[in-house]
Amino acid sequence: MSTASAETTAQLPPAASRVFFQPGVGCAGSGPMPRDDPVQKKQGKVTVKYDRKELRKRLILEEWIIEQLSELYDCEEEEMPEVEIDIDNLLEVNSEDERAIKLQESLSDCYKPTDDFVRELLGRIRGMRKLSAPQKKSF
Repeated sequence: MSTASAETTAQLPPAASRVFFQPGVGCAGSGPMPRDDPVQKKQGKVTVKYDRKELRKRLILEEWIIEQLSELYDCEEEEMPEVEIDIDNLLEVNSEDERAIKLQESLSDCYKPTDDFVRELLGRIRGMRKLSAPQKKSF
């Protein structure tokens, strides 16, 4: 049986089963697609509506958290157990002690001491603002 299917495959022209899409060409009758893709424009506007400095701080913080959790759990990010640390939720809590308790609860299955990580994280989020949905700007 395998030889029959091999012969059939060998008889087909190489490009017969392939579909090619050419960039800049739309569906039949629609003409070329415009270069200014509305999706790309929308992404740019969304980024502008958020405070870029705050986004950058948040990204750096999240990268640091992943690095620290990798050390605490002695594994790579892909192998890490599910640990949820929601910065916005932490920022909603008023007292440092309550924030620390929330963090300790998230890290309850970690066998290494987490006090230094919790203290450092609380220090890093001090002064940060919660990321809210972007406000619509009127022009």
